[in-house]
Amino acid sequence: MARETGPKCKLCRREGKKLFLRGERCYSPKCAIVKRKYPPGQHGPKGFPRTSEYGQQLREKQRLKKIYGILERQLKNYFNKAKKSVGNTEFQLFRLLETRLDSVVFNAGFLSSRNACKQLIGHGHVRVNGKKLDIPSYVVKIGDEISIKESSKIRKNIQENLAANKGKKRELTWFTIDAKNATIKIVKHPDDEELPQDVDTRLIVEFYSR
Repeated sequence: MARETGPKCKLCRREGKKLFLRGERCYSPKCAIVKRKYPPGQHGPKGFPRTSEYGQQLREKQRLKKIYGILERQLKNYFNKAKKSVGNTEFQLFRLLETRLDSVVFNAGFLSSRNACKQLIGHGHVRVNGKKLDIPSYVVKIGDEISIKESSKIRKNIQENLAANKGKKRELTWFTIDAKNATIKIVKHPDDEELPQDVDTRLIVEFYSR
């Protein structure tokens, strides 16, 4: 599986915003954005350059790829699917990204970063409707039940994370969580207001529509 393998903190510094790629570290004073509020590079501290309209579109597209840990071809495929879907393209694009299996596991609070959730799935710890599924990009459907392998040693850590995150994470209504059994049940499609609001998908749609 192709993936980004470079230093995660440099990705945040390049965008000038927290992308929350390293879990708990991103919430601590050790976060690279807190310590070094300038882009990475061999010439030391410098400001962010002024960008054109195209540059803004490009940076927002790059930021979305880094947040979800996907590559250019994957994002372009998601955009093409969203464009062909009925309804608003921006909304449909985000819905596809948020209903990926790794995104659902992350949003449920099983682990503290999407990268850790990808690893959890890729190593075969996740079951969908009772069957092993090791594809992070699998798009969940209404009625799907996501659970953790019974013998998995990480199951206890997940239950502790769910208990610690109770009341802290934004509650979503399109799936339910059984913390005791570490399971997720998809009950409906996500609503517009339940999708992340910190990425300007309009710029991404404009970039691919050129």
